Amino acid sequence: MSPVSGSGRLVLAATPLGDIRDASARLIEALGTADVIAAEDTRRLHSLAAALQVKPSGRVISFYDQNEVGRLPGLLESLHDGATVLLVTDAGMPSVSDPGYRLVAACVEQDLTVTCLPGPSAVTTALALSGLPSDRFAFDGFPPRKSGERKRWFAPLATEQRTVVFFEAPHRLADTLADAVEVLGPDRRAAVCRELTKKYEEVVRGSLAELAEWAVEGARGEITVVLGPAPVEDKPDLDTLVAEVKQRVADGERMKSAAAEVAEAAGISKKTLYDAAIKSS
Repeated sequence: MSPVSGSGRLVLAATPLGDIRDASARLIEALGTADVIAAEDTRRLHSLAAALQVKPSGRVISFYDQNEVGRLPGLLESLHDGATVLLVTDAGMPSVSDPGYRLVAACVEQDLTVTCLPGPSAVTTALALSGLPSDRFAFDGFPPRKSGERKRWFAPLATEQRTVVFFEAPHRLADTLADAVEVLGPDRRAAVCRELTKKYEEVVRGSLAELAEWAVEGARGEITVVLGPAPVEDKPDLDTLVAEVKQRVADGERMKSAAAEVAEAAGISKKTLYDAAIKSS
């Protein structure tokens, strides 16, 4: 459906992760012209505007996790009245593990215009710097805070064939990496990126065991972790499996049960192996 005629528009604007020079010209223009600026932290917004030498002309309101739902009706009313609402978070892209998703969803539901000023993102910056495969990846937000829940959160990643990016608080990083070693194994490749684009930017690459040991000393700043894909286990070729089935049959087993057990252990179709074993008999 097309946007409501005469309605305003919601503008999602990426802000610098650290280096103010990463601010786009479109962000600077939007800060100076938007009717309403919804900011995760209004103090940071004013500091950003001052650093960029732009004076917000519109109304500035706070918009963070705890008040996001309460702010929706007023912002939606402003949009229906024709206002341009600029949404910014402390760093990076709004709604990506930051406030904004609910507002975007509400605008989509009400056919209001939503656009985006692209720019910095810790997710894609860390992915690019990690040295890990980037052709397929997933973003998983923040892991649970409690160890038991966190281990269950890691469990599905044991076989994940995509690179996975997630955020973590610096004071929980060591415990999180220790849990990852326990669930995913010590040899899984990963990278820890901290303070991206800032003066003390650091990217530490290695196995989970190496990173867990490094993190014990403590890490400061904004943390993004990139976890490499699970290793692909080599499966025996069909001829090898057929030979194993035939040997078990020679030792007295029934063809069907031998094929079923060998196929299950190898992770292939029972019918495929049974048919191949029959054909070679």
